[in-house]
Amino acid sequence: MKERLDRKGLIMEVEITSTSNKVIKEIKSLHRKRDRWNKRRFFIEGVKSLDEALKTSSDILYIIYGPSLFDMDNGHEMYNKIVESDIDIYKTTDKILKDISDTENPQGIIGVLSFQMEELHHLLNIEDNFIIVLDKVQDPGNLGTIIRSADALGAKSVIVTKGCVDIFNPKVIRSTMGSIFHMPVTYCEDIMELIVKLKKKDINVITTSFRESIPCYEMDFNRDFALIIGNESKGVSMDIIESSDYLVKIPMIGDAESLNAAMASSILMYEAFRQRHNF
Repeated sequence: MKERLDRKGLIMEVEITSTSNKVIKEIKSLHRKRDRWNKRRFFIEGVKSLDEALKTSSDILYIIYGPSLFDMDNGHEMYNKIVESDIDIYKTTDKILKDISDTENPQGIIGVLSFQMEELHHLLNIEDNFIIVLDKVQDPGNLGTIIRSADALGAKSVIVTKGCVDIFNPKVIRSTMGSIFHMPVTYCEDIMELIVKLKKKDINVITTSFRESIPCYEMDFNRDFALIIGNESKGVSMDIIESSDYLVKIPMIGDAESLNAAMASSILMYEAFRQRHNF
């Protein structure tokens, strides 16, 4: 590890040249869910994600970059933003950066952030509430897209329950396209206990199902509600269906049996958005 000094002898940034460096080892460890949660840290990649994190004053602990950053759109601008901030910055080789990246083609920059989950009781007490609850959604791309759609379509929060893919999985973070920094997200262990809490707050529990369900455009989304989205292949579990206030479906024609979780939830969120904004 080499320190780069300015003319006054002050450290400008640190150059990492070995994979045995503690920074490199930590980022590698954050590929594992257990280590992410033990350390309460995760990493993000790419100029866009870092830019969104900087805009929202997210708790960025440090940033590491390689020469390829300057080949990316806005790479020079991003570097200047980081240098002007108080964030610790490290330089490394593109080879080392590729070794710790979660993508086939790294974008030249990785940031490590700390996280704290939103308090559930705060999310349940929001006025004009519109909550997305996920039941065993296991595909990282689906979860990331759902968070992104929730951000775009006016949801107040996303609650992830036991059996879902980890919120801070690198593929989830990448799929949110920066919305992870705008959308309040939390984790709840027991979805049945969550349903009880929702009902105590007079929040309608609406679940996607084809069993005796009503078309989404006939559902009144103007009251406080929580929309439960189920597993990609099995849907929502029966005990949740039986505990719901309403069952809703997306009417379809054609031969497709169903839509994936991200697409279905996005359509339902748009219908809620349309009603709430009188479109």
